[in-house]
Amino acid sequence: MELSYCTNVHPAEDLDGVLEQLDAFAGPVRVQAGLDRLGVGLWLPAELARRLASSAADRARVRERLGANGLVLLTVNAFPYSGFHADVVKLDVYRPDWTDPRRTAYTLDCARVLAELLPAGASGSISTLPLGWRDPWTPDDDARATEALVHVSRELRALREETGRTVRLAIEPEPGCTLDTVDDVVRWLEPRLAEGIDPEFVGICLDTCHLAVSFADPAAAVRQIAGAGLRVVKVQASAALHVERPGDPAGRDAVAAFVEQRYLHQTRELTADGSVLAADDLSEALTDLPADGPWRVHFHVPLHLAPSAPISATTEVLRAAVEAVHGIPHGAEAHLDVETYTWSVLPGAPRDLVAGIAAELRWAADELLADPPRSAPARSFSEVRS
Repeated sequence: MELSYCTNVHPAEDLDGVLEQLDAFAGPVRVQAGLDRLGVGLWLPAELARRLASSAADRARVRERLGANGLVLLTVNAFPYSGFHADVVKLDVYRPDWTDPRRTAYTLDCARVLAELLPAGASGSISTLPLGWRDPWTPDDDARATEALVHVSRELRALREETGRTVRLAIEPEPGCTLDTVDDVVRWLEPRLAEGIDPEFVGICLDTCHLAVSFADPAAAVRQIAGAGLRVVKVQASAALHVERPGDPAGRDAVAAFVEQRYLHQTRELTADGSVLAADDLSEALTDLPADGPWRVHFHVPLHLAPSAPISATTEVLRAAVEAVHGIPHGAEAHLDVETYTWSVLPGAPRDLVAGIAAELRWAADELLADPPRSAPARSFSEVRS
């Protein structure tokens, strides 16, 4: 697997801002992490993707800046359309959804940019939202989304015929969405292969934070994907919050510290009978869930940092998922993208973002890609706040 880090942690949405991110963050991160080469999972907002798709000169500027910093572009995050660092994002991150022609146009713009900037001989991936938020979602919406993804898969095949470059779309299940879990996306995609969605060009993005929040077995989820004849195109290396006893005052107070107003933090509770209860945001969970069983919270925490007890992180789900992906067809071709976009809203976040991301990538290289893994104890949040 090729390691990269997702640039949606940075707020800039224009070309000059993205180029500055490569110089000020991605390049120094690579150096501090001690990596000869580093991938960037570039977040391209829709307006910038459109500009780059139509301008060879602008793409050349990106290519030059990547090369100067020892970076490669293999994957694009096309989940957020724009405004990912607005004061309040919440449900806006799912708009426009796959019923809207703007989503199709945006995705194909990203594909054209990526095909032009890929290293020789490499394939590319684009992660996208799991159709849309679950409510409202009608049969007509479903039909439009299916038609859009059939069209995208045909265009991606045409792009390969035109350029010789393969770019694949990766649908990313997320709690609360129309395709909430890996099971949902497999059950949705598999019958639609007969309708024209091409599994050579449309597969799955396995976000391991989302996977953990669903309380799914990671190895079983990966086997289900492979058994349906689908690819894991991309793995978003991420960890969720876990609190074993949210009903205890200490557990409740600790997890409540992660309530914030920018992003949605879907929360799930595992019951004694194995069913899963849902709240759409952590603030709602604190009032609506019974807190009789463990909680997992969609809050991406840095991979190398251990939250203070009584909270823990789901890094074991990440490890198990990556190991399982290595064992399926095409698994070694998946892109491993570290996606901790929540540094700015993390309680007590380190002030040196370059050092933080570099340490996280070094952890990922050692723990997920080294053979054998070079294990080291995770540091606590409190050790790195200054």
